[in-house]
Amino acid sequence: MAEMNQFRGTGRRKTSVARVRLIPGEKGIVINGKDMKDYFGGRELLSKIVEQPLILTETLDKYQVIVNVFGGGNSGQAGAIRHGVSRALLEADETLKPALREAGFLTRDSRMVERKKFGRRKARRSPQFSKR
Repeated sequence: MAEMNQFRGTGRRKTSVARVRLIPGEKGIVINGKDMKDYFGGRELLSKIVEQPLILTETLDKYQVIVNVFGGGNSGQAGAIRHGVSRALLEADETLKPALREAGFLTRDSRMVERKKFGRRKARRSPQFSKR
């Protein structure tokens, strides 16, 4: 079975978590059992975000990428997948670390939505003030 020679990585972005497996020798990107183009509904930008680490390291045709992602929206999921693919590539080949680090793909983007506070309409938006 191909269990021995696959590489795993976990990526996170906002509230999305992506578990990524790279399988050498095959091609294609499958997200939650669907082809990437079908999963993102033809939004090219999100597909390009997912492919960025593979294009940077010239390994797009060397690995099949199988992803299980949940939580968040499309953009957060694409960022989480990119982070997971980068970590899996690092596990596959340690010499790719400088290029991935330089591009910023190994850094977890820690920006999250700020919570709503009481007495406010949103996190920072106050109710309208009227003097009289």
